[in-house]
Parts: sequence; structure tokens; C-alpha cells
Amino acid sequence: MTTNKFYNAIFAAGITLILACLMIGVKLDTSGTQLAVKGATAAQWAWIGGGIALVFLSQLFTTQIDTLFGKIPKPSISTMLPEEKKMATLKPWLLAGLIVIMIIWPFMVSRGSVDLATLTLIYIMLGLGLNIVVGLAGLLDLGFVAFYAVGAYTYALLSQYFGLSFWVCLPISAGMAALFGFLLGFPVLRLRGDYLAIVTLGFGEIIRILLNNWTNLTGGPSGISGIAKPTLFGLEFTRKAKGGEDAVTFHDYFNLDYSSSYKVIFLYLIAVLLVCFVIYVINRLMRMPIGRAWEALREDEIACRSLGLNRTAIKLSAFTLGASTAGFAGAFFSARQGFISPESFIFIESAIILAIVVLGGMGSQVGIILAAIVMTILPEVAREFSEYRMLLFGLLMVLMMRWRPEGLVPTKRPQLELKQ
Repeated sequence: MTTNKFYNAIFAAGITLILACLMIGVKLDTSGTQLAVKGATAAQWAWIGGGIALVFLSQLFTTQIDTLFGKIPKPSISTMLPEEKKMATLKPWLLAGLIVIMIIWPFMVSRGSVDLATLTLIYIMLGLGLNIVVGLAGLLDLGFVAFYAVGAYTYALLSQYFGLSFWVCLPISAGMAALFGFLLGFPVLRLRGDYLAIVTLGFGEIIRILLNNWTNLTGGPSGISGIAKPTLFGLEFTRKAKGGEDAVTFHDYFNLDYSSSYKVIFLYLIAVLLVCFVIYVINRLMRMPIGRAWEALREDEIACRSLGLNRTAIKLSAFTLGASTAGFAGAFFSARQGFISPESFIFIESAIILAIVVLGGMGSQVGIILAAIVMTILPEVAREFSEYRMLLFGLLMVLMMRWRPEGLVPTKRPQLELKQ
């Protein structure tokens, strides 16, 4: 055990003490017109002390901890699957069975479960879109929520001012988000690493502030309410038709009793359809030359240029296609909520989407799906610890970086082995 480790442990414990005192140990209490400072309770100080001791010990014995984490088995999905030839035969049937289960599942569970699953599918779409930029092309984007907001506001504004339906606005929202991604690509062509992250972070904040201040068009902080819901061939899922004299509701057309669960299940099925479409398109792109070019750019930009690949076109295509996926998710989010405001598109949303990509595995679609499920369901399970949700989130990230830094399901690269 070296002296440097001891000093590092003391430094880390001191930083933890300062941050814990600011977040938990000191609270401002307003009583009337007076502002008073209140300290933490004895139980909170005990938790703070335990956390500081944990940080100190983890820094002091970091080598032993790394060795311990290295001994923990890391399950691999590839070892649980059949041989490659059998898997190629079974894969279409497994995918078809999974889709059938996803379609039948909402009719067997509660409305709350279906609504949570719909939210999970939105984050899966966002994770898959950011995976193109970060996981495949290796471009760190901290402002991805801006494209999400562009897609949401495009549908909300077109629906409010021009009366366009969800199905008409869906490709328009994706196209508008793709346009913004294309425009963002030009200023960052020569940037990489931290500088690229700072510029994209600023772009996300610019979009949020623009939506917040352009009150004549976007409603500002008040947002936009009464956004039209998707319809099934013109059939509305409301109790009474609102689309005019010719409008018919879903339950009247099929002679059913009205139930609000019809709308929730319909939105879930739309989300399943969009996720399947996004996965199919991205899979096709990954097998095309553009997908190989993204991976070449991620591995080594100089080597990519030396191969004669157009760096400008590769970066612009990654930003554009990733942003279009966020536009799909934004339009669907707007239709699902019925109300949007700039507060729905703050920086923490970009951080969550980036965490999904990192936790799932850079470039891994299966890993991103699993990570989106974990990141969406975990806050609901730990709802009683809502005050410490971000601390639990940070702890999860630290444990993942220690145990499996390559993600839950790392990308399987094609390789050849020579056997003697």
C-alpha cells in the first residue's frame, strides 16, 4: 500500500464530505419571510459518515477491489445460445415468437404496466438513435435531447396549427429532427472528444432556451396542451368523437363498451411497431458500407481518412440518422403525453440516454434494449428512495465500470482464429 493511495483516499473522502454536506447536511428552510439554515438529522449524518468511510476504503484498497471484481463471473449471452448454424435457423422463429408475445402481453397485465412498457420503448428508440452517433461512429453527443424536443414540438405545432394527424406528422418530425442533426454536424466536423461534447451540450441548451423563450409559437414555459392522439384509420379512442360530424370512436365502431385501456394498449402497439422499424433499419445500415464506415471512424479517424473514406459524409450521416430516430421518439412522446413543455427536455434526459448506451454496450442493440429496461424500471421500483435516486444511479454506474466496463452485452466483433 503506497503513500499515494493513502493521500488519494483522504482526498476522495474530503470531496465526498464536502458534496454530502452541501446536498444532505445543509438544508434551507423558509419560515414566513425568514430563510433559515437547518442541519441534517442524526440518521442522515450516520449515512454520510458511512458513505465517506466507504469511499475512503474503496480508494485505499482499489487494487484488491479490482482483483475481486475480476474474479466475479461475467455471464455471456453467446455461451447460452445454440451453435451458430442452429442459431441462424432458429433466429427468425425466435424473433417472430418475441413479437407475438409483445403483442399479446398488454391484454394480460394492468394498465400501469402497459404504460411503463410504452415509456421503456421510447427510451429504447432514443438509445438506439444515440447508439449510431456514440456507439457506432464514436462521436460523444451530450445534446441528443435537442433532437427529441424538435420531433416532439414539430408534431405538436403541426397538429395544433394545421390539424395534421399523427401518421402524417411522424415522418415530418423525423425529417425535421434529421435536418437539425445535419445542421449540427457542420460546426463539429473538426471537433472530437471533450470539445465535441461541449458543443453538442451547448446545442441542446440552445434548443431548450429557444423553446422556452419563443412564447408566441411554442407557448414558452406553459408548453402546448391538447395534442391530438393517434387514431386507427380515423377511429378515435376517446369517449366521444372530437374530430367533427364524420368522426367515429373505436368502441362505437366495434360495438364495445368504452374503456380507457384501449388507448393505452394502442399507444403501446404503436411503440412496438416503431421500435421494430428502427431496429430493422439500423441493422440494415450496419451491414451496408455506411455502417462499416461508422465503425472505422470510431476506431481511428486518421486511419479512416487514409482509406479514402469521406470523414465529412460519415459524421453528417451519423448525426442525421441518429437525430431522425430521436424525431420518431419525440413525435410519439408528444402524442402519448398530450402535453409538452421545455422542462421535458432538460440535460438530465441526455445523460440518461447516454447512460443507456454506455451500460448496454457501445454499438450493441441487445445491450441497449436491456439497459433501457433497467434504467426505466429501476426508478419505479425505487420510488420510495426518490430523494436519493441520482445517488443510486451514480452507484450503479460506478459498479458497472468496475465489473463490466464494456457494458451488459458487449458488441461481438467478427474475427478469424487460426487453429494449429
